[in-house]
Amino acid sequence: MLKHIINFYKVSEPTPCKGESLPEQKQRLKRLQWSTFLAATLGYSMYYVCRLSLNIVKKPIVDEGIFSETELGIIGSVLFFTYAIGKFSNGFLADRSNINRFMSTGLLVTALINLCLGFINSFILFAILWGISGWFQSMGAASCVVGLSRWFTDKDRGSFYGFWSASHNIGEAMTFIIIASVVSALGWRYGFLGAGLVGLLGTLIIWRFFHDTPQSKGLPPVNTPKEKKVMSALETTEFNRAQKAVLRSPAIWILALSSAFMYISRYAVNSWGIFYLEAQKGYSTLDASFIISISSVCGIVGTMLSGVMSDRLFKGRRNIPALIFGLTNTLALCLFLLVPGVHFWLDALAMVLFGIGIGVLICFLGGLMAVDIAPRNASGAALGVVGIASYIGAGLQDVMSGILIEGQKNVVNGTDVYDFTYINWFWIGAALLSTLLALLVWNAKADTATTN
Repeated sequence: MLKHIINFYKVSEPTPCKGESLPEQKQRLKRLQWSTFLAATLGYSMYYVCRLSLNIVKKPIVDEGIFSETELGIIGSVLFFTYAIGKFSNGFLADRSNINRFMSTGLLVTALINLCLGFINSFILFAILWGISGWFQSMGAASCVVGLSRWFTDKDRGSFYGFWSASHNIGEAMTFIIIASVVSALGWRYGFLGAGLVGLLGTLIIWRFFHDTPQSKGLPPVNTPKEKKVMSALETTEFNRAQKAVLRSPAIWILALSSAFMYISRYAVNSWGIFYLEAQKGYSTLDASFIISISSVCGIVGTMLSGVMSDRLFKGRRNIPALIFGLTNTLALCLFLLVPGVHFWLDALAMVLFGIGIGVLICFLGGLMAVDIAPRNASGAALGVVGIASYIGAGLQDVMSGILIEGQKNVVNGTDVYDFTYINWFWIGAALLSTLLALLVWNAKADTATTN
């Protein structure tokens, strides 16, 4: 049984090249490259629809008495923790897998789990299934990155990777609009059903259009791997020293902590923003979801402009834009949380600023600044430290937010009335702490001692 599973997921066998002329071969390669890129982008955005479905339905679930705010926070955090573990393990597996089958499996399982969740009222079972979904969710990004590496040359991969990176923003926007419309019309249980159907559609798209390797399609490899050699004792020593230098670097750990606090503010809005707008300002589910979706759309702009901005405007210095957009993030949360009353355009403006700010900070605090100061032969270790810290922060945020929201709830004349004072300062404080921590590494230099 295990042997059959391994054989099913192993990299496709090469097929003989067809009797094509060189122009015909290049034309077919280009068509398959675009097919793979578009399937990766659209497919991964549908991963996000299945991942964020819970965020749309939190208020209706609480109103029906199915789960409390604290229980929803725990459920949400389980996904972040299993996702962090899965992202580490599945990154290794994707390199050795048929990525078409690997990515299809991940989305299929998380879609089927979404289809089941609308019928489950047990907290334990719900948390277990949501945690399983988190692990399978981690199969998506790894498969896409491997696919881009297999199908595009080093020269072209960066551009396609940049556009693919916007897929999570596309998925967020799709969730906040499509699933919110379903929930508004049919109820929260159908929100999970809708997300599951979107996931099944995405599975079909990936299965049909996301291709494993050029060789499996009768084409020569796009990237010929360099001949591997056994590392000399000196190279092994230098490599180990570089990774240890990352773990001993105070600057790396400060950036990891800064990113963790940034992820607290990011996922505070992502996970609880709709709930906040419904409970505190009286928006409908659809209107609240539309407002939050603005941040996702604007996040695309921030993500795509971040690299160009730091390279062209700030001569490669990441600290200045990190400060500017860290303060932008804090200002956006202040506008969103501290201005009393219902002001649609002000809330929309806050989400514009928040989306752009987070889009930039994900690139800088979420990895690029750590890579800049880490030894070149240990950039993966630096990204690993920052990534794990970030998702731990996101998971702890969900638990703390649920506890604080439920702890400040009172029932007045049969209606739940919330005091968001503590939660406001928790979210704003996290954004401000993230900015202040980044300032501590303002003049940090790259560690060049072990990069040779």
